[in-house]
Amino acid sequence: MNTFKKYLVIFILVGPLPSLAQKAIYFPSANQWEHHSPSFFNIDSNKIKEAIAYAIKNESKLPKNLWLSQAMQFGKEPFSDPIGPMADRGPAAGIIIYKGYIIAEWGNPTSVEMAHSVTKSMVSSVVGIAYDKGLIRSLEDKVYTYLPPIEVANQEAEHATTQNPIAKTSFLYPFETAHNRKINWDHMLRQTSDWEGILWGKPDWADRPSDKPAEWTTRQRFEPGTVYKYNDTRVNALVLAATLVWRKPLPEVLRENIMNPIGASNTWAWTGYKNAWIIVDGKMIQSVTGGGHFGGGMFINAYDMGRLGLLTLRKGNWNGKQILSEAWIRKATTPTSVNTGYGFMNYFLNTDQKLYPSAPATAYAHIGNGTNAIYVDAERELVAVMRWIEDKSMDGFIKIMLSAWPNKK
Repeated sequence: MNTFKKYLVIFILVGPLPSLAQKAIYFPSANQWEHHSPSFFNIDSNKIKEAIAYAIKNESKLPKNLWLSQAMQFGKEPFSDPIGPMADRGPAAGIIIYKGYIIAEWGNPTSVEMAHSVTKSMVSSVVGIAYDKGLIRSLEDKVYTYLPPIEVANQEAEHATTQNPIAKTSFLYPFETAHNRKINWDHMLRQTSDWEGILWGKPDWADRPSDKPAEWTTRQRFEPGTVYKYNDTRVNALVLAATLVWRKPLPEVLRENIMNPIGASNTWAWTGYKNAWIIVDGKMIQSVTGGGHFGGGMFINAYDMGRLGLLTLRKGNWNGKQILSEAWIRKATTPTSVNTGYGFMNYFLNTDQKLYPSAPATAYAHIGNGTNAIYVDAERELVAVMRWIEDKSMDGFIKIMLSAWPNKK
């Protein structure tokens, strides 16, 4: 009897060995990403296949030639010509990640292609690291208080960026107007700054202008923090400011602080405009872009996009290392009354299920033109990367994909 009790206690304490799904939180290594079938996790494989077929069927109708695509979308805007690199794209592609494991993929996820405004989430991330490290003391601080005079690296850039081309100056002062001096970091991150000016030859008013050309240069200015306006020129002003805070190229910051720690490949490139060169501490640095509206931005494959989505799903933690603080991720996913569907760039929030009615209100997505998107769903421990899908078809894809999960609406 005593022997029986001894072994019974041992069984209760040790218990059965955990299944793979019950093990510690999984993070893919730099050189290997484990795959499992959806059915391994009791997810309906047929529904996942249906979702993939839907994504392929609803591939973007715009040309794969992205120069032509850009002209079709933005050609009517003044000063809309691309001044950054572009490249042809491939067909629709993507991956689905559950609990860190890849459970499905389609197209060619290794293809390095423009991510457009998904790049904005890289911008907010490098600003976040600067904030976590104390390089930015408070997001309420005025941006201009952090910036030295900005020396442009060539005459072309000088004349393209001064607000008055007759004024001969070697420096940029992008936050020195009476209005721009009111702008803080939080305003820039949330696209509520109403920043005014011309940067790299692109006036703020020329990006998605109103239908009243007579008002383009005399538009009403709004107090920072009161009006949301999606605007790439303003994003590029934030990129420039962040570059000066770090005093080195932001791609270098991203690689050292995020991409290498999460095991991303070496195939991505973060690019800028041909005229966006400045001199910092005697070195030429390119101020990169926050999207592909005028060319440039991130060129990246779907796997590396998936790693970035997994990092935000895990609240900035990667295998025990806090890369972005949990507090920063919380700020990034918190909306404001000015736009309840937007956090920090480019976190599009599903507040009140307005963005994606088929997804939970807690879900969000990093979205760029194309459509390129990283969908993040904490309720299901799910990340999905979708490339070159019609924007209007995003919710349909998500609806089919989520129907594969048991006991979920």
